[in-house]
Amino acid sequence: MSEKIAIVTGGRRGIGLGIVEALTGKGYRVVATGVSPEPGEGLEKLGEKAVYLRADSAVTADRKRLLEAVEREFGRLDLLVNNAGIAPKVRADLLEMSEESFDRVIGTNLRGTFFMTQEAAKLMIRLRKDGEDPPMIVNIGSMSAYTSSTNRGEYCMSKAGVSMVTMLFADRLAPYGINVYEIRPGIIRTDMTEKVTEKYDRLIAGGITPIQRWGTPEDIGKAVAAIAGGAFPFSTGEILNVDGGFHLQRL
Repeated sequence: MSEKIAIVTGGRRGIGLGIVEALTGKGYRVVATGVSPEPGEGLEKLGEKAVYLRADSAVTADRKRLLEAVEREFGRLDLLVNNAGIAPKVRADLLEMSEESFDRVIGTNLRGTFFMTQEAAKLMIRLRKDGEDPPMIVNIGSMSAYTSSTNRGEYCMSKAGVSMVTMLFADRLAPYGINVYEIRPGIIRTDMTEKVTEKYDRLIAGGITPIQRWGTPEDIGKAVAAIAGGAFPFSTGEILNVDGGFHLQRL
């Protein structure tokens, strides 16, 4: 069988890079996307196992160009990981949130995820050959899907929407054998959380998570690799919390 091909949006750094590293370690050839002109040192270290394509999944023309390139170069798509996501530029109180910030965050995190999934799914259906393992889709959500943060409400709403995107496509794509999953990271040490390190250090030390440490991009990468390796063939629409136990309700 030909080498399996994965797309990881936002795969240049942070959680995305952790996912790319894990997938290449499992034998995938990965097309990583980002909005920066250069791939960055992390991707460059992976050599030919990872290809970088500058593309913004929130932009229609970029999505089309990305999928056309994958079809042209590889003739197959086995896995899509919708990881690209942004936080508000300013953490504004819910009563002060701007329409501009709402549109920007929803545009990338929710709209981009939905239409990337829609277009990639159609390509997967068209390219899949009989006898091959079915393709899969993994959406990177967040514990913010169900956790109120009133100073970044647009982010919470976008991630809650990603959960419904997962459910909808799991339902719609099941007849084609395409399973769809959601991974919900917890407090992960990345560039996005760097500005609030002191806050999360304090919360973790205070026991906000049963597993009292920061999560890492490698933790998320391992979870994606498990799914990509076929560990959950009889599951779709499933949510995998990778959050140190944050989701547990405790007394």
